[in-house]
Amino acid sequence: MPTACAHSGAVRPTVSVGVASLPSMATSSTARRPERTPRPGLRCAECGWTTAKWVGRCGECQAWGTVVDDAGAGGAAPRTVTTSPVRTPARPIGEIDVELSRARPTGVAELDRVLGGGLVPGAVVLLAGEPGVGKSTLLLDVAARAARGGRRVLYVTGEESAGQVRLRAERIHALDPGLLLAAETDLGTVLGHVDQVAPDLVIVDSVQTIASAQVDGTAGGVSQVREVAAALIAVAKDRDIPTVLVGHVTKDGAIAGPRTLEHLVDVVCQFEGDRHSRLRMVRATKNRYGPTDEVGCFDLSETGIVGLTDPSGLFLSQALHHVPGTCVTVTLEGRRPLAVEVQSLVAPSVLTNPRRTTSGVDSSRLAMVLAVLQRRVGARLADSDVYVSTVGGARVVEPSADLALALATISAREDVALMTNLVAVGEVGLAGEIRPVAGVSRRLAEAARLGFTRAIVPRGSVEPGGGPDGMTVAEAANLAEAVLYAGGPRDAPGGDHRR
Repeated sequence: MPTACAHSGAVRPTVSVGVASLPSMATSSTARRPERTPRPGLRCAECGWTTAKWVGRCGECQAWGTVVDDAGAGGAAPRTVTTSPVRTPARPIGEIDVELSRARPTGVAELDRVLGGGLVPGAVVLLAGEPGVGKSTLLLDVAARAARGGRRVLYVTGEESAGQVRLRAERIHALDPGLLLAAETDLGTVLGHVDQVAPDLVIVDSVQTIASAQVDGTAGGVSQVREVAAALIAVAKDRDIPTVLVGHVTKDGAIAGPRTLEHLVDVVCQFEGDRHSRLRMVRATKNRYGPTDEVGCFDLSETGIVGLTDPSGLFLSQALHHVPGTCVTVTLEGRRPLAVEVQSLVAPSVLTNPRRTTSGVDSSRLAMVLAVLQRRVGARLADSDVYVSTVGGARVVEPSADLALALATISAREDVALMTNLVAVGEVGLAGEIRPVAGVSRRLAEAARLGFTRAIVPRGSVEPGGGPDGMTVAEAANLAEAVLYAGGPRDAPGGDHRR
């Protein structure tokens, strides 16, 4: 029916609305939208950067192959954790017993030097290195020594069969009843072996070959390595079992797997060595229980691996007479001084661009030293081929070897041998000055122990009367003074100290 307006009295028709149509209007106006489910996201295993779709390279840290599935990474709400009952109440720090956390020697002195005295109960050590460098041989020797000391050792191999490991153990004399061997690649089975054996030491070779059935992906993937490492670390901490994990490296020399692997473990050791040389070095890049500036030296041969308490003899030639083009320097590997002999050969060149070939020496350092020799000392080297090498396969990357490199090159250029029993330590600057280096006293002490009686060091490095007994130390301010002193049995110009 028409209704009248209260103010104007106008009549306006009413619009009839069916009762059945009301719910439909309400439903259309207040229609429920489907709940938003979190979009499946991907996260970088290195830095945590997230993205909606997969990319081969992380957009934040620029790492390749680190973007993996992470459900709910796009918009998951922060999670809260309810409180749990405390099993062990907090105690004053002075009442904590530290005897259980003392390092126990492994029986390999060079490895104990790097670890800070040995293996700590519950510690997890990651030993990484290139294939064939000797990781398995070293750890098999450590396992055998621990077994001979009365400890039960569980050696888990995922790369080789049990028979192959047995043959290596026979070759290096590492057979002992206390050394138990298991060839497994399943994480659950490995944990079952730990429960059954109750070992005092666990060695896993390697962490990239073990896989968990609860995680998607193949062994060695980012998710698998993270899960396997976390499970082994949890068992080691809960039962105070020292655990050593062997890790692979990439072609760039970095440890394969997620970067979180290095954060989870307590100690990270790098096993280095040239496959053409017998020398192997172990250095700690992370150590929660000891220093990170120690280096362990080993000699790898067919009969096994042996620690070298005095590795300097490997880097010095045994020639009975001195020849032109050789000079000895002392480098520091961590806190350990090592004497290294640098050899140089200068020959006339018929090429437009003469050759500059190095072995064990940084080629850029050689190019700089040659430019300084030609500009500051007047040595003509632009028309000659220069070959520089180290004895014994040593790698010299420390700037303190610049002076020995320059003196060896000058000696080869002039075809005149340097003074006998001479060592040279110092960094060469572009202006021809010789800059001070660290640890000169330790370097000179090592040289004196090996029988060297003369040394050239940067000016101001040694106080009068502060050098080793029986050694003549010449302090040179620039390269010209060093060349003048090294050319013959004469007194050094300027600061010369005799003892």
